[in-house]
Amino acid sequence: MLKEGNKAPDFTATDQNGNRVKLSDYKGKRVVLYFYPKDDTPGCTKEACSFRDADDVFNKKGIKVFGVSTDDEKSHQKFISKFQLPFDLLADTDKKIVEKYGVWGEKSMYGKKYMGTIRKTFLIDADGKIVKIFDKVKVAEHADEVLDAFGEK
Repeated sequence: MLKEGNKAPDFTATDQNGNRVKLSDYKGKRVVLYFYPKDDTPGCTKEACSFRDADDVFNKKGIKVFGVSTDDEKSHQKFISKFQLPFDLLADTDKKIVEKYGVWGEKSMYGKKYMGTIRKTFLIDADGKIVKIFDKVKVAEHADEVLDAFGEK
């Protein structure tokens, strides 16, 4: 179980365009890694649009935002296109990242249990350390919560 103060686990994934993204390549930058269950679903769309609407602020502050789900690149491309998302979405189709970050687990909907991505956000400082973990995410205001936590609001 990752805790605040731990080193963020490194990973390599592909973004919506098939480009390789390696977390350690962002050393020296602050990174938001937000995990969400599924592209183009109500809560995930609200959360993504929250980050979209604050994108200028994140860019000005030098904070890189990545959304991560187990959806594939094609799904991410549609989601980005439909909602004009200005940041990269990482395709974790083999579930290696969600497992490293402890966000793959049992969920429940309408009384049925299933395995899926648990919505959670990790703030990573320029040294690669986790400075904040959001276990409970208010999807509509999440970007503001993240900026507050970075002391940037």
